[in-house]
Amino acid sequence: MMLLWSLLAVLILSLVMTAALRRYALARSVIDVPNARSSHTVPTPRGGGVAIVMSFMLAIIALIMTGAEHMTTLVAIGGGGGLIAIIGFMDDHGHIAARWRLLGHFAAAAWILAWMGGLAPLSLFGWHVELGWVGGVLAAIYLVWLLNLYNFMDGIDGIASIEAITACLSGALLYWLSGLNGPAILPLLMAAAVGGFLFWNFPPAKIFMGDAGSGFVGIVLGGLSLQAAWVSPPMFWCWLILLGVFIVDATYTLIRRLLRGDKVYEAHRSHAYQFASRKYGKHLPVTIAVAALNLCWLLPVAYCVAQLGLDGALGVVIAYVPLLALAVSYRAGDLEDRH
Repeated sequence: MMLLWSLLAVLILSLVMTAALRRYALARSVIDVPNARSSHTVPTPRGGGVAIVMSFMLAIIALIMTGAEHMTTLVAIGGGGGLIAIIGFMDDHGHIAARWRLLGHFAAAAWILAWMGGLAPLSLFGWHVELGWVGGVLAAIYLVWLLNLYNFMDGIDGIASIEAITACLSGALLYWLSGLNGPAILPLLMAAAVGGFLFWNFPPAKIFMGDAGSGFVGIVLGGLSLQAAWVSPPMFWCWLILLGVFIVDATYTLIRRLLRGDKVYEAHRSHAYQFASRKYGKHLPVTIAVAALNLCWLLPVAYCVAQLGLDGALGVVIAYVPLLALAVSYRAGDLEDRH
């Protein structure tokens, strides 16, 4: 019962704070004005993701003060996520050179990995793999890529919020089915924090998340997946499966742009979800499709890994193949002016 009240409190706090941030953004002209690279057509306030950050961080502080279990995870995710939120907030209100942003991103990743003890041993196609310091480096790159791809994928109304909510609720369900009630708390709190924001971000959005929110959500989800590897090795693969829509679209698009020699740090509209939103003329069908893919395809595959003994790495392959086919069919990474 206490958990339910806590989730409701986080949800309401996020809802109210987003409304306040919208008024602040309108008053201070913190507005995302459409340009040739935008997927929206109406000037819209940005920075609402700060409500997600504040409500979730307050929940973490409350858990720390009550002596909750998994204390190192709370400190890891709270510290790393907080740093990313600060960097994103400063970038939303001004500009930070890409090299300094990247340095801050790796510093946050290092903080998380230091508190979590690095990357846990993994089961890879039946082999028990301990990567040591190499695993730590790979995990840092993974965290930095996940927080950045979350920013890249936050390009149409509601999509980043829906991705976080469905992935977190699905992850919490799999924890509960596995008898791991403790680790389910943070995903539930994140879902509640994003849920309050989604009220204002659902198509047509009245406020955008901004870099502070998208980067924060991305690195928190990454931190939760790395925690899962220590708690229950199959759950790490489950998180990779649950986040598959964003991982596949962003990674495939990046690879194609790199191979073509594009300046990958420049804004663009060549992700599959962006082509899809232009094809259908609306954001809502694409956002709803992401929710459907997460709940009707990725969650069942992750369930097979968590409960039915399917090899985790094989589960990722099975989950990603149709997503890759979708990315190809919706021209992810194509030149934007191609007809």
